[in-house]
Amino acid sequence: MATHLALALHGAGHSIRQVLSREYDHAALLAQRVSATPIDKPARLDDQSEIYLLAVNDDALYDLALDLPSYANKIFLHTSGSTPADVLKRLSRNYGVVWSPQTFVRDLAMDYTHLPLCIEGSNAATEQAIEELFATVSGQIYHLNYEQRRWAHLAAVFVNNFGNAVNALAQEVALAHGIDFAMLRPLADATVKKMDYGQLWPQQTGPAIRHDQKTLDSQRRLLVGDPRLMQLYDLMTDIIQTPHDPTAL
Repeated sequence: MATHLALALHGAGHSIRQVLSREYDHAALLAQRVSATPIDKPARLDDQSEIYLLAVNDDALYDLALDLPSYANKIFLHTSGSTPADVLKRLSRNYGVVWSPQTFVRDLAMDYTHLPLCIEGSNAATEQAIEELFATVSGQIYHLNYEQRRWAHLAAVFVNNFGNAVNALAQEVALAHGIDFAMLRPLADATVKKMDYGQLWPQQTGPAIRHDQKTLDSQRRLLVGDPRLMQLYDLMTDIIQTPHDPTAL
């Protein structure tokens, strides 16, 4: 995420002064791409920037927030979906979050204009400053508080991480039986397209929602040799066949 946000901000015309990484070579690679100065120690961070963006994993965030120098009038942001903004309050009275429910691959180009960005600020002025900055990058800005962001992060895990894992299992099944997995790409695209049409449960298809027991039994027999897939199949069938209350959580 650090790479993509740096490239997005640089591409939008913002000046990036420094790139900090514990590994100097990593800092240098990104700094070269955004015309910045690479540094490898928090003590070398200067006080000339208006905004400081901490794009590190959640475990490293707490330690980094303790290591950085504090600048009372600057804005410090982190990019975590599951960490409260106030982990940064030691650094400044102006702090916040910019988080995206998106999967990032370092060297894979992205269209940032459609990148959803969820923001939060420690006060109204800070939140406005965050919005003004990232509105130059994307037209999809969402104001979420910590509780909303935690739930959004959980929902994103289901959509992306769990969704990809299920697709990976489907790929294994296809490859094991000499089937070109690319054949299922239009189906995957159509499944995602359903998100454009409102509530998803009413759009559910397949043998489970139809209670087509003959097909369910036949497919379960195919999975007898793989308890892992059998467990997943039975769990998903049960979930699909259980009435759903969208306000339950």
